[in-house]
Amino acid sequence: MANAFVVSLMEVVLIVVQMLYYVIIARAIVSWFSPNPYNPIVQFLYSITEPMLRPIRRILPRTGRLDLAPMVAILLLFLIQQFLRRLALATL
Repeated sequence: MANAFVVSLMEVVLIVVQMLYYVIIARAIVSWFSPNPYNPIVQFLYSITEPMLRPIRRILPRTGRLDLAPMVAILLLFLIQQFLRRLALATL
């Protein structure tokens, strides 16, 4: 019974991680077109992703106009996803 709950909880977290992938990618694509910052979609994307990207930007060196923080965030999300999948398999 406890294993089923843990596996279900991990599946929910994996879905959230997958959604974060898409939101980060959407923000990166939107940033190429210099969007209107008052657009509700742009504000939503920034409000969801900025808490994740801001600490990464503080650590990464400046690269001019190229923002590497989304790529690092996606890599970290990928590592978290792989860890959780292996942990879910181990609990079965």
